[in-house]
Amino acid sequence: MAGSLTQAQIAQFRTHGWLAPLRAIDAEQAADCVRRVRAYEDHVGADANRSLKIKGHLAMPWVVELARSPAILDAVESLIGPDILLFGASIFAKGGGGREYVSWHQDSAYFGLAPHEEVTAWVALTESHADNGALQVLPGTHVQPDLQHEETFAEGNMLARGQSIAVADDSAAVTLTLQPGEFSLHHERTVHGSQPNRSDGRRIGFAFFFIPPRVQSTIGRRTATLVRGRDGYGHWDADPLPRFDYDDISMAAMRAAWGQYRDGEVRQAAQA
Repeated sequence: MAGSLTQAQIAQFRTHGWLAPLRAIDAEQAADCVRRVRAYEDHVGADANRSLKIKGHLAMPWVVELARSPAILDAVESLIGPDILLFGASIFAKGGGGREYVSWHQDSAYFGLAPHEEVTAWVALTESHADNGALQVLPGTHVQPDLQHEETFAEGNMLARGQSIAVADDSAAVTLTLQPGEFSLHHERTVHGSQPNRSDGRRIGFAFFFIPPRVQSTIGRRTATLVRGRDGYGHWDADPLPRFDYDDISMAAMRAAWGQYRDGEVRQAAQA
């Protein structure tokens, strides 16, 4: 298999369910992305967390281009092969001194994918470290069965339903420290979460969800974007990609996808 990762890096991912840090773009490009996020918030008059979710790449072409960064796709190719679909994208932006957090969870519980081969690239647009609520993972949990989640709808929880796994001992948790423009990779079954931002500054990152075309949707026909290679399966319709920033057509599709994910009846993978 081609790709940019070394055999040691691939082994790290296969064994532990995560890999970091890797470089996607430089710090100046990351700062420009932050400015674009702020411009989006000025345009919609609300925090980006309220809308740039699940299909956040449909809001602006630059988000699609970030997902298509060669460094990201080269790393993902090392893990899932040369044919790659972008299934979705979500922003995670925490204000300094805020209460926002992400409970321990598995993406596989609600993504509605089979088989479980999704890989998430979490791209830091600002520094991401322990003090400002960096992504944390529980190594090795990706090889376990799907776990039952409680839907708490807790205040401050950045997940759509506050879905949470009861973790008795998280002493093995690893904090994925990233510099602006760096990214991490984790498997969709890897248990992960993050603490509140205790710093003075804002922490911003974009999570991109990648799958090989052989993966199917278990909750009806949906859309994705081919970002590398070819799709020889046809399980997914094409995303209505934005022609320009705030394209009405693609923005409507983004809002619909987020509403369906947040409010729809999606059976947990552990209940299937």
